[in-house]
Amino acid sequence: MPTFLFDKIVFGPVKSRRLGVSLGINLLPVDGKLCNFDCIYCECGWNDSGKKHGSLPKRSEVKQALSERLLIMTEEGTLPDVITFAGNGEPCMHPEFEGIIDDTIELRNSYCPRARIAVLSNSTLIHKENVRRALFKVDQNILKLDTVNEKSFRLINKPAPGLKPEKIIDDLQSFEGKIIIQTLFFRGYFDNEKIDNTTESELSGLIDAYHNISPEKIMIYTFERDTAAEGLTKISLPELNRIRDRLVAEGFEVEVSA
Repeated sequence: MPTFLFDKIVFGPVKSRRLGVSLGINLLPVDGKLCNFDCIYCECGWNDSGKKHGSLPKRSEVKQALSERLLIMTEEGTLPDVITFAGNGEPCMHPEFEGIIDDTIELRNSYCPRARIAVLSNSTLIHKENVRRALFKVDQNILKLDTVNEKSFRLINKPAPGLKPEKIIDDLQSFEGKIIIQTLFFRGYFDNEKIDNTTESELSGLIDAYHNISPEKIMIYTFERDTAAEGLTKISLPELNRIRDRLVAEGFEVEVSA
């Protein structure tokens, strides 16, 4: 199984296809993936429900690690374009997420006031009031929506019990446009089922959802590293550009990464 895990609280900076020079923050254990999705394209591999992971970093540990790294970057003159919450799973699962966001804003304002703060989330916990408050504070609230089809949702994202795409879409609408939607396009086979979220029915459903959500921007991309499941195929840049052109014609601002 391919696995790409972040072994530190603060990692990078890395050159992000979507965000520029990105300093990453991992709020999950460093020894395994922890997420309420188990996406078949995930670069971190599969969840392992039987494995006991290390503990989540404390809020104070995150603040100290970020402060130390930003101090070094300030001395080197290599400040980031963005501080990005990503890592080994869903960052909003951390019970001190809102407080950590507050600390990050404080440190950003002190060390690199021009840098943006971004959160990459799977959208499943945005109904929680503390998570919503935190996401309204950041510069780039980047939330996932790969499909609106129930069967595709189960195959692609392999969600925890009780999660449904229609509820996620309702929650996304509640942000009243202060949101960036990210959709990963790919095709392939999994569990003897064909998967392709670029088909006409899939795209039409996504477009309807995008209109209801009214995001600031839509980021479309395909996977870059190895995936948890085998048998998946990237979408080519020309095809992503065709999807972009269709979304632009619908009135959306669209960014492509391939």
